[in-house]
Amino acid sequence: MNSVIFDNQTLMALAPMLILGFTVVVVMIAIAMKRSNVVAGTLSVIGLNAAMLIVIAQLFGYLPSAEAVSTLFMLDGFAKFNMLMVLLSALACFTLAYGYIDGYKDNKEELYLLMLIATLGGLFMVASDHLASFFISLELLSIPMYGMLAYTFNRNKSLEAGLKYLVLSATASATMLMGMALIYAYTGTLSFRQIGVGLYGMLQATENSGLLLIGSSMVLFGIAFKLSAVPFHTWTPDVYQGAPAPVATFLGSVAKVAMLALAVRFLATTAAALTPAIVTVLFVIAILSMIIGNLLALRQTNIKRMLSYSSIAHLGYVLAIIASMKEQSAGLASLYMAVYALTTVGVFGVITIMSSPYKNHGEAEQIENYRGMFWQRPILTAVMTVMLLSLAGVPLTAGFISKFFAVFATVQVQQWWLAGAIIVGSAISLYYYLHFMLIMFKRPQEQKDFDAVNHWGVQAGGIMVLLVTALILFLGIFPSSLYKITQFAYIAPIQ
Repeated sequence: MNSVIFDNQTLMALAPMLILGFTVVVVMIAIAMKRSNVVAGTLSVIGLNAAMLIVIAQLFGYLPSAEAVSTLFMLDGFAKFNMLMVLLSALACFTLAYGYIDGYKDNKEELYLLMLIATLGGLFMVASDHLASFFISLELLSIPMYGMLAYTFNRNKSLEAGLKYLVLSATASATMLMGMALIYAYTGTLSFRQIGVGLYGMLQATENSGLLLIGSSMVLFGIAFKLSAVPFHTWTPDVYQGAPAPVATFLGSVAKVAMLALAVRFLATTAAALTPAIVTVLFVIAILSMIIGNLLALRQTNIKRMLSYSSIAHLGYVLAIIASMKEQSAGLASLYMAVYALTTVGVFGVITIMSSPYKNHGEAEQIENYRGMFWQRPILTAVMTVMLLSLAGVPLTAGFISKFFAVFATVQVQQWWLAGAIIVGSAISLYYYLHFMLIMFKRPQEQKDFDAVNHWGVQAGGIMVLLVTALILFLGIFPSSLYKITQFAYIAPIQ
């Protein structure tokens, strides 16, 4: 299909993107008419909910829609499931941003525009089936991120985070563009599926093309940077630490889910995951990310830096699933990222609720800021405890089930080194997660620099983190419901 045929099913398939694009325009007009944090935030949330309802109806078959939308996009079950996770995570980030930005002295409303545009880029990313849409949608997500990270520019670390991400992300994008050019030079096409046909034919004929392998490797390195996998991880702790808490949540949930979905589709559809050289690179990156990410998190006293190194390790677990590419690997990787995104939203939700950045000129980002929190905020402590246990992969949480599936995927193809790295990495992570939990139960400080408001549980952000906690526990106690998710997110690799 060389052009888009705008029939009813195609329009329905594109409805979530169209709704979100319309929401951007409406919010922009509303800001021009009258600046109001309440109006801009409410309109944004309404648009996100409308798009999410459409995706849910499509996912369960209540609204028929086309799958192939021109050569650029494939809106199959895999795309729709990841679109749902992008919208759900974005909705949580908007909920946190509303309370966080309320006390900001400068203009607040543009943050919602940047987040909406980045979310729209995430929706296009998970459906991309072409190198052109790959790059354009990736930049549609990345460019607003520069402004979001530096939005609270009166905080030096925020400005530094935006600048670092701008420079390094531009370098990664240039690397990916060069890789795409090399792939096109060999195959003469930008379509994932046509590239897959050419690459699979080369593998069947036992031929080697340095041009194609170098191009695929350069694209993979760019993806690894965006996912903050080792050895492309050095920007992550500084950016996480400097970013406003809701933006760090967005970076750790929406951006990671969208990038991972795009990476899975690229590797599976182009047959790159069947190439021994690419599998070896994935294998090495996954093991290094799992081990180094957890080791670097051990000595952190800043919770945002600790969570940034933890995110590196978790991306290693997902890459281990992808390196063991089988038919169900796309679903298992999507499942892991869905659970990780929900847990990230919960952890950073507590950090946001505990922070008063425009009263104390900072955020509650030091682990010592949470000393004795249990004795004053027991419910909030319980929320953080559940999230940390889920990140550690302790039973009766969704994190345990997702990590079990990661081990299952690697053992099934007898990748014992990957399975061992997952187990060793998880064992190392127990130390810093449990250390943080113990801090929360120690004797409280005489004077606390940061604390949640007394009625946090009835505010939008508080209700959101409580719902996420209940969902993490439900999915951990009833794992069969979690496994059914993988049936939606399915990509058949090139055979």
